[in-house]
Amino acid sequence: MLDGVSLDQLRAFIASVDEGSFSAAARKLHRAQSVVSELVSSLEGQIGVSLFDRSGRYPALTPEGAVLLADARAITSGVDGMKARAKGMASGLEPELSVVVDVLFPIGAMTEAAKEFRVKFPGTPLRLFVEVLGAAYQPVLDGVAGLGIVGSLPIQPPDLAAERLIGVAMIMVAAHDHPLAQIKGTIPKSELAKHVQLVLTDRSSLSKGREFGVLSPSTWRLADLFAKHAFLLNGLGWGGMPMHAVKDDIATGKLVELSIEDVPPGGLVLPMSAVYPIAAPPGPAGRWLIERMKLCPGNI
Repeated sequence: MLDGVSLDQLRAFIASVDEGSFSAAARKLHRAQSVVSELVSSLEGQIGVSLFDRSGRYPALTPEGAVLLADARAITSGVDGMKARAKGMASGLEPELSVVVDVLFPIGAMTEAAKEFRVKFPGTPLRLFVEVLGAAYQPVLDGVAGLGIVGSLPIQPPDLAAERLIGVAMIMVAAHDHPLAQIKGTIPKSELAKHVQLVLTDRSSLSKGREFGVLSPSTWRLADLFAKHAFLLNGLGWGGMPMHAVKDDIATGKLVELSIEDVPPGGLVLPMSAVYPIAAPPGPAGRWLIERMKLCPGNI
């Protein structure tokens, strides 16, 4: 009966293939050769398929065995993964790490951290949400994400703890052929007010009634940074962007950094923080990610 197939049988089968013989598999598994041979034979009897051709000096995998080998590897790998995850959970490791990241945070820095995370916590899946402004806080407040990497709000939600990470440099830009890009020197705010400003809009109510960096009475509002980027490139308005997202466009002349009254050269720095519920601080995986994010270069 297939229900009687054991992990010992599958591991003996896999080792026999990998090592090339029953005797070599026995040495790898620290078992007697007779035990390994019996495990493989009993597996063949239970599934009704010959896994090896034993007519030669060494057992040769049959075509049927080659097909079933992939299934055997998947089963043992799944069980090993479950055991590793259970061990981690027993020690306090999160069964899954859900993180919401502000769209203004450099995704390249998060990607590099994710590569290291995969190696350090192979049994912990990573679930990533990308939001903007107050909407980046909302999944943490709702319990959907255990950790947020977010920009600053005027009022910090009282149930969340915050740890300062890096700062993101924000600059004002316009397409190379936009009227504002033709102005030499510092642009007065009165001139900005004559042109459409592209503004990111908050999908949550956490910043309701508040404006961030809005300098023109004429605005187009977008809930997606990539859409805003495309609109800027096509001359549909001017607006603020994180430096890391537009530095290549500035270098190639597609976008021009605007020098604006009361805005320092190089733009303003948006502080980024890691936030999490005070009542539910991050476990080992979340704590590792926070500390890793603190190592990112400042003011990206």
